[in-house]
Amino acid sequence: MVRAGPPDPAHSEGAIDAHGHLGLWHAFAIPDGSARSLVAMMDLCGVAASCVSHLLAVGPDARAGNALLLEELAAHPGRLLGYAVFNPHDPEAAPRLRDLLDAPGVIGVKLHPDVHEVGLDHPAYTPAFDLAAERGRIVLAHSQHRSAFNDARHFMAVAPRHPTVPLLMGHSGLAPHGYGPAIEAALRCPNLVLETCSSRMTARHLVRFVSEVGADRIVFGSDAVFLDLRIGLGRVLLADLAEGDRQLILHGTMDRLLKGSG
Repeated sequence: MVRAGPPDPAHSEGAIDAHGHLGLWHAFAIPDGSARSLVAMMDLCGVAASCVSHLLAVGPDARAGNALLLEELAAHPGRLLGYAVFNPHDPEAAPRLRDLLDAPGVIGVKLHPDVHEVGLDHPAYTPAFDLAAERGRIVLAHSQHRSAFNDARHFMAVAPRHPTVPLLMGHSGLAPHGYGPAIEAALRCPNLVLETCSSRMTARHLVRFVSEVGADRIVFGSDAVFLDLRIGLGRVLLADLAEGDRQLILHGTMDRLLKGSG
């Protein structure tokens, strides 16, 4: 059972949310995108740490959004851990990412090929993967089945090029018809890790992931503040899983990846 309050995520049994956000999005109703609101919900649910990117950075302004992210990481040390967004259209993205990965609390890189309209396996993203490999950091990339930019085939193409980089498949295909291809991709690529957030994922789907891929290749993600953290967490807590597998998904797998990125 996860516990309430703000425990140290590196040494706690509290859940680690591998996929969260701060801020607002132009086409989505987000009642409160503040870090204060997210941390309050984490306290309520017993989530030790949330790994977040800023939605301003994902969307129109990576530079400004990443700067806001650093401010919130400094204000909530240990509770919020950061993904720096890499925008492949910014000619200065690589040197900026190099500096961001040195900032306290930044644990990896966030890629959103659908927003950028650049395929995950395109050379434009290579500097992000190279820097993640150099620094021993995590890459979280958005995925969506049948997307022209980030479906399972893109992950299977890019993951073997960067075998030392833990690559989190955000949403694991996003919709149920994408879960099978996501599982196949994970089975083919040892550095690919499935992540659980999607408004259409159920506990039954999660049980399938564990039975076919293994809990040590799965991390809990909520997609807060897009989605309600309580729903994503409840899906894991109530799934028909062995308790050891549940704990791996809630914190064990991500804790291992974070220790590797330290």
